[in-house]
Amino acid sequence: MILALAAILGATLAAPGTILAAVEGTTPRTTEPPADALTPSSGVMALDHLKRYYAIPNFRLGGRYDLDADPASWHDGGTGGTTLESLGADPLRVAYIAVGTPRHNDAGEIINAVVINTFYSGDATNMYNFWYEGQAGNDFSGGAIVGPGRVIDTDRHYVVFLDALGLWGASKPSDGLGRKFPAYSYFDMVQANYRLLREHLNIAQVEVVTGVSMGATQAWVWGVMHSPSGYVSAILPIGGTTASDGDDPVGAWTFLLAQAALESDPVWRETDGDYYHLPVDQHPRQGLQFMWSRLQLTGFTFQVRTAQPWAEVEREVFHWEPEGHQTAAFIARTQNEDAVDFWYRNDAGFRYNINDELGRIQARTLVVHIDTDKWLLPDNARKAAAAVDGADFASFADPTAHYAVFRAPNVLKETIGAFIDDRFTTRLPGIADAGVGAASGQAGAEERPAGLSK
Repeated sequence: MILALAAILGATLAAPGTILAAVEGTTPRTTEPPADALTPSSGVMALDHLKRYYAIPNFRLGGRYDLDADPASWHDGGTGGTTLESLGADPLRVAYIAVGTPRHNDAGEIINAVVINTFYSGDATNMYNFWYEGQAGNDFSGGAIVGPGRVIDTDRHYVVFLDALGLWGASKPSDGLGRKFPAYSYFDMVQANYRLLREHLNIAQVEVVTGVSMGATQAWVWGVMHSPSGYVSAILPIGGTTASDGDDPVGAWTFLLAQAALESDPVWRETDGDYYHLPVDQHPRQGLQFMWSRLQLTGFTFQVRTAQPWAEVEREVFHWEPEGHQTAAFIARTQNEDAVDFWYRNDAGFRYNINDELGRIQARTLVVHIDTDKWLLPDNARKAAAAVDGADFASFADPTAHYAVFRAPNVLKETIGAFIDDRFTTRLPGIADAGVGAASGQAGAEERPAGLSK
C-alpha cells in the first residue's frame, strides 16, 4: 500500500555529497518544474541542485497496460491514456539524482545500474539524504547505505535515485492542471522512469531495483513489467506491497481513512477539491494535517507512542482549532504540500493489484519486510514472495514499525549486500541478532539462516 513518512524524517537537511562528475558537470536540466509551482521541487531543498530532469513528450497517463503484449506497446504509456499536452500542459517530467561508477558495454551503454525508488511522500533528495554517505539523514537509517564500500557500493554500481510521478520534481496535479490531471497508476510511474533510464541515461541493464515503502511497491511493478525482457536482473522490495485494494483490507482501510481526511477539509468540501483560484494561504491544509495525524497513529508501534511524552505526541494529534503545540508537526510540514497531489497518490494505490501477475517476474527476488509493520502486514509479503519462482524472504521486528524499512539494509547488511552484489548461491549470509520469524542464527549456520525463509 502507499505509505507516508513521519514529519521527523522530512525535517532533516544535508549538505551535498560527492556526485558523479559526468552527471553533475555535463548533464543539462532538460526541463524543470514551473517557476511558480505551489510546492518545492525537492523534499530536501538543500540537495535540490543535485536533481536533474527529463521530459517525455506525449506520454499517456491512466491507460491500460496489456502485459501479454509486446512491451513496445507501452512505450508511450498505457492504451487509452491521456497526455498532459492534450490538456494544455507541458510534457511529462521525471526527475532523478545519479551517483556512482558506471560500467559500459561495447555499445557505450551502462550495464551496472542500481535503481532506488522513492517512498509515498518523498523524492530522490529524501532517499539520498537517508541513504547516501555523509548526509544528515543517515542516522535514521542506522548509517549510510549508498557510497564507497557501503551495502550499495558506488565503486561497483551506478546508482540512480528516482522521483515518482505526482510529487516534488516530477509532473504533478499542482503544477497547474489540478483535478484535470489524469489519474495515474504505478505502471505509469515505472514506465515513465524506464524511459528516463533507457533513453536519457543510456542504461541497458539494471542490476537491482529497490526502494522502501511505496518505493518497494514500485520495485514489484518493475519486476512484473521489465524483468521478463531481462532489462531488470533483480528486485529488492523493502516493506512494499503487491496489492492495496480489497486484497489488503487493513491497508485499504488505513488509507481510505486518510483519503477521507483530505476530503473532510471545509475548503475541499466547498470547492470539491478545485481550490486553485484561492490565495495559497486559503488552500485546504487542515485535511492534509488530519491525514498525516491519522496515519502516524499507527506509523510506529503503540509501545513507541506510549513511551513518548505528551508534549511530543500532542504535536502530531490533529485539532480543527489547535492551540499551543497541537498539530504543530503537521502544520509545519503541510506548508510545502498540496492536498490534490496527495489525493491523486492515494487514488493510484486504491486501484493497484498485481497479485495475479507475480508469476511473470523473472528477476532474482529478495523480499524484505518488518514483522511489526502496522500498515502492511508481513503475511501478505510472504505470500507475494511465495508466488515468485526462486524468491527469498527476510524480515525483522523493530519498534519503529514501518519506518524500520529505512534501516533494513543495515540491519540485514550481510544478506542484502550479498543479494545486491549477486554473490550467494546455495547459502545466504546469516542475519545475526535480527530476531526474525525464527531464532537468531550465525552466518552460514544453516541452508537458510535465521530470519530468511523461502
